Amino acid sequence: MLFWTIIKVALKSLFASKLRSFLAMLGIIIGVAAVISMLALGSGAQAQVMERFSAMGSNLLIVRPGRRRGHGGARTGTYQNLTLEDAEAIVAEVPAVRQLSPVVRGGAQLKYFNENAPASIIGASITYFPIRNFEVERGRAFTEVEAERMARVAVLGPTTVENLFGEEGDPLGEIIKIKGINFRVIGVLKSKGDQGWYNPDDQAIIPYTTAMKQLLGTDRLREIDIQVVEGQDQTEAQEAVSKVLRRRHKIQPEADDDFSIFNQAELIQTVTDVTKTFTILLGSIAGISMLVGGIGIMNIMLVTVTERTREIGVRKAIGAKDRDILSQFLIEAVLMSGLGGVIGVILGAGGAKAIESAMEFTTVVDLSSVVLALSFSAAVGIFFGFYPARRAAKLDPIEALRYE
Repeated sequence: MLFWTIIKVALKSLFASKLRSFLAMLGIIIGVAAVISMLALGSGAQAQVMERFSAMGSNLLIVRPGRRRGHGGARTGTYQNLTLEDAEAIVAEVPAVRQLSPVVRGGAQLKYFNENAPASIIGASITYFPIRNFEVERGRAFTEVEAERMARVAVLGPTTVENLFGEEGDPLGEIIKIKGINFRVIGVLKSKGDQGWYNPDDQAIIPYTTAMKQLLGTDRLREIDIQVVEGQDQTEAQEAVSKVLRRRHKIQPEADDDFSIFNQAELIQTVTDVTKTFTILLGSIAGISMLVGGIGIMNIMLVTVTERTREIGVRKAIGAKDRDILSQFLIEAVLMSGLGGVIGVILGAGGAKAIESAMEFTTVVDLSSVVLALSFSAAVGIFFGFYPARRAAKLDPIEALRYE
């Protein structure tokens, strides 16, 4: 009962001087709101990056030809050394490989009657779709049989479909020309959105055999896409793939690789570390205002102790102990910072949503950030409220009763 009595007295004291209490809480309100909104921005940035990596594929290794180096270390070109035999050797010799797709790339003008549009041309196997997380929204993907007999079939991205057939056009079964060669459209991909460095919605995917023999005229691969078995260490899988390719390409132990391997897991970890550092930096900067708010609370509590010196003397005279006085003023400080924290959380979450609506930037308000901000605001109240509360508790009751 004594605790709830102290709470009531503390609330009565706070509401007796509403403006002063609000100004004292303002630093905490601004600090908590800033922490919540900054952490929401950092979490949103990380979520967007992870979404883009997910669109690329999962558990992904990409093998590409290396860059040639001339005298002085200058890059002079790209090796053209990846073959279908390399891809077959990787599948046969690396147990961690779940599925693999040889890939060739090019650009071409696609034509449909009097409409034409430039698009990326991807020659790949049927496994390319699950490896790169492509879903066929309408129609179907080509089959292994069609790839073996070099069928002239194509699966188009939604942007390519819109450019050639319009928004309401149905491309399924229609014949388009790629470099003057007829291809039948058998499927339309589900939209992924523009990724910035390239647009997966503006491309045509055809069997790699057709692309290599009939369209691009090459027997070399632009890349080999590998999906690692779930739960396997991607770094170990990368090392195993590297050993296979170095042996096949007859690379001496001291020589550099003539290929490069992109490891999605390493890049995701790097980006995650960067965004975490960025989030911590933003949160730390915003947290400074909470410390400033704590100094404001200490200042107000010192003034309050001075104003209520006679009250403290009367309470001590009728039997209040030092710990009772300490508890009363400490609880007032914690209530002040706690209320400021709650208001700050509401404003911070609202500000994050406003930023998301105004700038179309994803923000994520995590429960952990809310708990962190409220805990920190309570800790500020305890830390900065302890000295005024202790000063009040140590007052001499006789001197306090004489105070005017």
